[in-house]
Amino acid sequence: MPPPTAEAWALLDADDHAAAAPLLHPYLHWTDRGTALRGRNNVLQHLRHHPRPRPPREVEVRDGQVYRWVR
Repeated sequence: MPPPTAEAWALLDADDHAAAAPLLHPYLHWTDRGTALRGRNNVLQHLRHHPRPRPPREVEVRDGQVYRWVR
């Protein structure tokens, strides 16, 4: 996983959304099984109420932040 993906995943797995937020691009594209979301705030809100994410199969990083997360 390219940086900062592993760090973001570890923080999300630990439910530390505040620390993970700066590692996620504001226009994040998130696809996990049947769920597709766009935007860092929408993704973090979703993760507060759903099981922790699994590691991504595909990632795109822009400007040092995770821009695309596909599981």
